[in-house]
Amino acid sequence: MSWGTELWDQYDNLSIHTNRGIEVLDKYANFLRDRVAIETEYAGKLRRLVKNYQPKKKEEEDNEFTSRQAFRNLLKEVGDLAGQREVVSETLQLQIIQGITLLSKTLREDRKKCLNDGTMLQQTLSAQLSALERAKRNYDKAYRDSEKAVENHKKADMDFNLSRAEVERYKNIMTSKIQQSDDAKNEYANQLQKTNNLQQQHYGILLPAVFNRLQELDEKRTRGIREFIIGAADVESSVAPIIARCMEGIVKAGESINEQEDSLKVIERYQSGFTPPPDIPFEDLSKMDSSIASNQSNYSNVTYNHMTIKGTISGPKFKKPRGGILNSIFGSNKNSLTADGQKEDYSDLPPNQQRKKLQAKIAELQHKVDQETNTRDGLMKMKIVYEANSSLGNPMTVEGQLNESEHELEKLKIDLKKYQGFLDKANQLQVVNNSPQSNRNQLQNGHRTSRHSNGSASADDHNDGDDQPDDAGSLSSSASPESGLGTSHTSLPGSGQGSANENAIGEEACYETEVELSPSIGTCRALYPFEATSEGSIPMSEGEELQVIEIDQGDGWTRVRRANNSNGWDEGFVPTSYIICTLFA
Repeated sequence: MSWGTELWDQYDNLSIHTNRGIEVLDKYANFLRDRVAIETEYAGKLRRLVKNYQPKKKEEEDNEFTSRQAFRNLLKEVGDLAGQREVVSETLQLQIIQGITLLSKTLREDRKKCLNDGTMLQQTLSAQLSALERAKRNYDKAYRDSEKAVENHKKADMDFNLSRAEVERYKNIMTSKIQQSDDAKNEYANQLQKTNNLQQQHYGILLPAVFNRLQELDEKRTRGIREFIIGAADVESSVAPIIARCMEGIVKAGESINEQEDSLKVIERYQSGFTPPPDIPFEDLSKMDSSIASNQSNYSNVTYNHMTIKGTISGPKFKKPRGGILNSIFGSNKNSLTADGQKEDYSDLPPNQQRKKLQAKIAELQHKVDQETNTRDGLMKMKIVYEANSSLGNPMTVEGQLNESEHELEKLKIDLKKYQGFLDKANQLQVVNNSPQSNRNQLQNGHRTSRHSNGSASADDHNDGDDQPDDAGSLSSSASPESGLGTSHTSLPGSGQGSANENAIGEEACYETEVELSPSIGTCRALYPFEATSEGSIPMSEGEELQVIEIDQGDGWTRVRRANNSNGWDEGFVPTSYIICTLFA
């Protein structure tokens, strides 16, 4: 069915309908423009959001935590999501909106031509109808005039009072009017035939052709809207897989968070490597003389070395030394400070933190050495090429750069060797601190304390108050590994060794102290065999029953005792994780 045959008389309504259809197309184009603006604004806001929440430079050290890594990956996925929204916006603008604009312009121009053709056809038909109407009026008038002339001629012919000449005049008038009436009749008939032919052609061929063109335009407009709507949906669908992958990335980022791993990293970052301070012994002043009481009062008034609490909550933060120019002139530069106010060997940090800083510094220096080595090798190759072919360049031009590179490389190697020495020293200290006897020895404000077989502690005073270790001869003897009795000590009653502070009490009291065995506080059973490899530890076999003398003080070692074949006792330390203890109530 076509508009030309079915709507031959609806010219005005078709004109209005096609105009409204094009307005709908323009409205859809405006809708897409507004959507593109929203998509662009949304993508821009997402990008600003990602930029605002990017980790700051001072927060880079926290990127090792899985939660921070997940958040950084989340920001990356959101940034990719913003990029896809920009792709949707640009594609809609370039493909859909421009296509709609071009189609709307073409439809308006074609509609205007069709309407102009229809208007001309209407004007031609109207003109022909006007000509037919005029011919009809002329014929009607001529016919009435001829009728009247015939009637006048008849009256004159019957009137005997009129002359022959007058009758002849009426006759001539009648003949003339009849001729005019015939001519008007022929003209009317002619115009009627032309009008009918034009009208048939107008409503049968010309105007239907115009209406069919309008129908084609309207169908083209409708088809275009359908294609553009589908195209806009295809644009959205094309980025949907990428957006889905972004969502999957966000989910994976969330699933990658491991609270236990983060907790371990917190321990790794902030663990100082120091052991907690030991228990403060009870001071029974009634059983001590004045010298012993004075010694013990010194112990009770001690403040722990600052290194034992550095890195803990209560530990003081390191501050840059003051003193201005005088300090820089007269002060020692043994441990120079870095740009961030720390010592060059990071000895002001806890052991674990010191080793981490040194390892990071060594890795940084090694990377710089590799880069500078590559630079030097490149300059040397360039110099060799220039020497072989002087037309390529003067070898002296790279001589200065090569010397500077050699100097910088030597400087970096010296720094690398220096920091490797710092790390070796720190590792040696760590090995010593990890032994059971070093874990039980504490440096407390210039006093060294050690546990005796009876659980008491003694301290060696240092007049200079320095925190350096004492000589081997100044160490207090005890039944624990730090006493220096060897891998294991047997027959305690015959050992006859004592600490320096016991001289003030007397030989008899000292002997009684040494003979008296520490009371057993429980029993333990060995879960695994243990070979004693460090000083102060004793071996044990799987399933062996031992007496517990002293529980773990937080250093991972438990002090135990067992009878030997010589009617004596073996005492020493074993790993706490290798045994299962049953303490007495």
